Amino acid sequence: MTGAMQSSRSRHRQKRLACRLVAGSSLAAFSILVAGWTGGLRVNLTPSEPMGLWRVLPLDRPTAVGDVVFICPPETRTMQFARERGYLRSGLCPAGYAPLIKTVVGVGGQRADVGQDVQIDGHPIPHSDVVTRDGEGRPLSSFGGGVIPAGHVFLHSNFSGSFDSRYFGPIPASGVLGLAQKVWIYAP
Repeated sequence: MTGAMQSSRSRHRQKRLACRLVAGSSLAAFSILVAGWTGGLRVNLTPSEPMGLWRVLPLDRPTAVGDVVFICPPETRTMQFARERGYLRSGLCPAGYAPLIKTVVGVGGQRADVGQDVQIDGHPIPHSDVVTRDGEGRPLSSFGGGVIPAGHVFLHSNFSGSFDSRYFGPIPASGVLGLAQKVWIYAP
């Protein structure tokens, strides 16, 4: 056998090994993601809540003010607009969005007033200033306010750039996946 043939076979073996390693690594990574998803683990990469690893805990009671939840946004024109602008990521929720992680600040029957900030039943929500332009300077409309319908929640994040109910209003509580529990977070 010539040196050129041996060299060719050696390169072929190296390519096969590399392909097997890539395929095996990809399968392992995919398996970990599926196991994490089905095990209730989620990675939060947005500053709406501390970034890191969270767990979705079952909620066996009605959603309450103060709950930090994972919730699937409904398929509305406002949410489509938010996706087009990059406020929402693609994900596994029924409408194709990634779940939001937010704090419930209002529930059905309460009044949400949105002006320069948010007030629920006349009580101001801390860190709820409303902006008229997003981080890229594009106009941003806010929710006008009103009584939160039964079966809906009003969501908030202390992060000033958060896309939350200040802008999209109350959303159906039926989209709540569960309570959000910190597992490992990074808070800069």
